[in-house]
Amino acid sequence: MSSRVRGVVVSHADLARALVSAVETISGVTGVLRPVSNEGLGPDTLRDTLSEAAADVDTILFVDIAGGSCGMAGLRLVRETRRAACITGVNLPMLLDFVFHREMPLDALVPRLIRKGQSGQQAHLGPAAETD
Repeated sequence: MSSRVRGVVVSHADLARALVSAVETISGVTGVLRPVSNEGLGPDTLRDTLSEAAADVDTILFVDIAGGSCGMAGLRLVRETRRAACITGVNLPMLLDFVFHREMPLDALVPRLIRKGQSGQQAHLGPAAETD
């Protein structure tokens, strides 16, 4: 049996919990993603929380904003271990893909999730937005 990558969703306020709840509702897969909020946590405590969540297993940190406190804590962790990756700009399509493909090796899974997240972004403009 292959090992599975752990997923940790890291965000400001309650976004992580909401994303995990949505993934579980849509996919029917529970207990795969762990939500972590930065609320009330300083930079060192947040980094320690992420380190504990990623202990001893390949882990992807799905972060809301690259330059925010969550992103900075994620980058600190990735610099300290080869068993973690940090993806910023988390979205629902990439998380849904993760829950069904987490048996893939970390180095193959991360680019797949980036592509899935990007392909989920589309823009549709109405007639009022058109210009001559």
